[in-house]
Amino acid sequence: MIRLVESVSAIAPRYDGFIVDLWGVLHDGVAPYPGAVDALRSLAGKPVLLLSNAPRRAAASRTGLRQLGIDDALYMDILTSGEATWQALHERRDPWFAALGSRIYHLGPERDRSVVTGLAATLVTSPAHADVVLNTGPDDIRDPTDLAAFIPELEACLAAGLKMICANPDLHVIRGGTRILCAGALAEWYGTQGGEVRSIGKPHAPIYDRSLAMLGLPAPRVLAIGDSLRTDIAGAQAAGIDSLWVLGGLHADAIGGSVDMARSIAAAAGRMPTAMIRRFA
Repeated sequence: MIRLVESVSAIAPRYDGFIVDLWGVLHDGVAPYPGAVDALRSLAGKPVLLLSNAPRRAAASRTGLRQLGIDDALYMDILTSGEATWQALHERRDPWFAALGSRIYHLGPERDRSVVTGLAATLVTSPAHADVVLNTGPDDIRDPTDLAAFIPELEACLAAGLKMICANPDLHVIRGGTRILCAGALAEWYGTQGGEVRSIGKPHAPIYDRSLAMLGLPAPRVLAIGDSLRTDIAGAQAAGIDSLWVLGGLHADAIGGSVDMARSIAAAAGRMPTAMIRRFA
């Protein structure tokens, strides 16, 4: 049975370092959750890596955290799926990336363009002129809750035979109380239609290998804290990292405040976090 802890301090002393999710744990995209900054501060003295599926460079995410009142001093470093995507496109060490052309069609909001800044690549305005589509999620123009709004653009990418880089494997996120689509939902549809997709970020193993290297700690000495069973908990589980599941984020509506329901949902998903907490506090 997954045990419930009332405070992060009830479990933190067992570990030498922490991997902490952002959206759904520290904030909801609009403001920090009550008590979250204090909880982060309580981990001081041990390395804390913020690991996010944000489809933008780490520096951009760091700036956003400062604007929310989450100071740099509260954590050791930050790694985003956008940063890992930029590195993969820059280094081209992976054969899949090495085989890609340099003409990129960006599917996503303009604020995520940092993922291609400084690369030996050219942004094109039409899928027909591209070698690959970089998917960072819904833009700021169409309805981010409606997948149908993005299907014509996805179909144009399919017609052009483009491989897709998904820079955020999340399917949804809760922003200010509203569930909105993420790049992962667009990538999921693309894959079901026969498109080839490479996703970067949680729950995939490379992002955890890099996280542990940044922390300088072995997996058994680290606790991952996140709100998504599909990404945070599944990724930690596969990497041999203990996890603390935050119930007040992505799954809050389904759980409805019931610890028994939380356990049932985790069991149905085949995920077994080490412990769970109502909110990061």
